[in-house]
Amino acid sequence: MAEPIFEISNLDFYYGQMHALKKINMHIQPRQVTALIGPSGCGKSTFLRCLNRMNDRIPGAHVEGSILLGGKDIYSLSLDPIQLRQRVGMVFQKPNPFPQSIFDNVAFGPRTLGIASNRPDLEVIVERSLRQAALWEIVKDHQHRNALDLSLGEQQRLCLARVLAVEPEVILMDEPASALDPIATLHLEELIAQLKEQYTIVIVTHNMQQAARVSDNTGLFWLGELIEFSPTRVMFTRPQNKISEEYLTGKMG
Repeated sequence: MAEPIFEISNLDFYYGQMHALKKINMHIQPRQVTALIGPSGCGKSTFLRCLNRMNDRIPGAHVEGSILLGGKDIYSLSLDPIQLRQRVGMVFQKPNPFPQSIFDNVAFGPRTLGIASNRPDLEVIVERSLRQAALWEIVKDHQHRNALDLSLGEQQRLCLARVLAVEPEVILMDEPASALDPIATLHLEELIAQLKEQYTIVIVTHNMQQAARVSDNTGLFWLGELIEFSPTRVMFTRPQNKISEEYLTGKMG
């Protein structure tokens, strides 16, 4: 088995005095899809945001324990959070394109981070990213259009292209299909299957069928604890924990 890309050890997370995550231990393997499931308010999204330090922005929030990315502590004072978020990008629950052109949305990261500055280099990156997000054929002839004119499903793929443009190692997805119709959801799931050939993906989802379809490994969160973490086929056919079994069969949660 390959070395894990993320090693999470004894992770505790607090919102002020509120103990939101309790002693989380997990290894996330490269170029696999890891799904996080569990009822609302159980800590899934909080944990996801710990992986690229999005929680740093919340007053009073703090972590204990460690999260290693490629063997290095992401909460080290020597690590720049901006560089971390380049390596670990995020697609949010609701599409959040910038109110500007399709091209400028995708070019934003490379411009800001200095990955590319001249138009020809940016055009190469934008086309590559839109192709990876299965959006190029739809928008290639009108990249000057405002991104807000796209459908919700297309906006979400544009947000994914924006993440891909800065060449991350990991893509975090926080319920990325919750605002989408079934067809757009299917397109997104197909994309996830393709992207895991190059990227590590961690997805929070309330849709257990989606977790079963797209993921290699699944973690079940319950009241801030990681109750079970196992290969998805094991989780959904032979759960090892009674809470897991009752949640997956609809008896709890």
